[in-house]
Amino acid sequence: MVSTPAWAKLVVALTTAGPLALVGLPGQLTGNSLATGLSPEQLAGQRVVYSYKGALPPASLLDKIRAGQAAGVIFFGENITAQLPTAVQQLKDANAQSPVKAPLLLMTDQEGGKVRRLPGAPELSEKQIGQSPDGVNLAAQAGTGAAQNLTAAGMNLNLSPVLDVYRKPGDFLDQAQRSYSTNPDTVSALGKQFVTAQQQAGVAATVKHFPGLGPAAAGENTDEAPVTINESLDELRSVDEKPYGEAIAAGAKLVMMSWATYPALDASLPAGLSPKVVGEELRGRLGYQGVTVTDALEAGGLRAFGGTEQRAVRAAKAGMDLILCSARDSGQGDAAGGALTAAFKSGQLDQAAFLGAAQRVLELRKTLR
Repeated sequence: MVSTPAWAKLVVALTTAGPLALVGLPGQLTGNSLATGLSPEQLAGQRVVYSYKGALPPASLLDKIRAGQAAGVIFFGENITAQLPTAVQQLKDANAQSPVKAPLLLMTDQEGGKVRRLPGAPELSEKQIGQSPDGVNLAAQAGTGAAQNLTAAGMNLNLSPVLDVYRKPGDFLDQAQRSYSTNPDTVSALGKQFVTAQQQAGVAATVKHFPGLGPAAAGENTDEAPVTINESLDELRSVDEKPYGEAIAAGAKLVMMSWATYPALDASLPAGLSPKVVGEELRGRLGYQGVTVTDALEAGGLRAFGGTEQRAVRAAKAGMDLILCSARDSGQGDAAGGALTAAFKSGQLDQAAFLGAAQRVLELRKTLR
């Protein structure tokens, strides 16, 4: 007699139980859970964002999408060529054959100013908007413009706006004019406008980089090396986290975590690998219930935490829903998905929490086009 794996029993239990039996479970699974019937590979795939090199997606990535084992794709400058419409159509055609009946998450970084993957709106940087006496209207226009630009390109998710409160002229966020202001009230007001306008125009907003990279000095880039933010707990909460609270209240659909370490919150782990920061600070103290997404999994700031497989599992264990595999190598996404699948099957990752994360991502996907 073949025994039923524990994960399969859990899927059945969670997706057939009445709503009262599911109160308090991660992801708020209901009797009509979108995760019903998905294999471990497909559940893991809901947590992986892929990237690829060149103009067109590789056949291996299209196969993963057809199999329901990918949540989405992030586009970079090298992908945005005259062949972009063809690439987007190939991805969508593959997804139409997937057993997971939900739109792919098709995303890029369209912050404005110097940080734009697509030509066009929003042309003003966050700093330019923050310095304008008409900043509230300009922030709303930037959010609408970003959404219209992405929608025209076939995308539905923007890894923007940045809600970090910069400290000094020329520091890490300010050197590319990626922060609205040194004033958390200004950042809160303008970020809220961008989020609201963008999402009203049909593109999901991602606020980043929680709990805040504003204090980082000019040379402190988590993409390249570990960074420690030595602000007090009071400073972090009253200044850096304030704009995130406002954006969450405005309905921001995603929060991207920072890869910096914040000793006031967790002295040993970067924010995106820390259950204390993700679970206790973001979800607990601020009450966030939406989708969490990592920054680039290949970041130099994570050099002490193993390779792709180890980082993906650590991030999932910390409470990250989406793992951003942005090395322009679809094999990176395969490695992350494989590690998550194995950790789910073995029980290394809490299986109820795993299903909750997949459910949140599927719910997000269902809201988009």
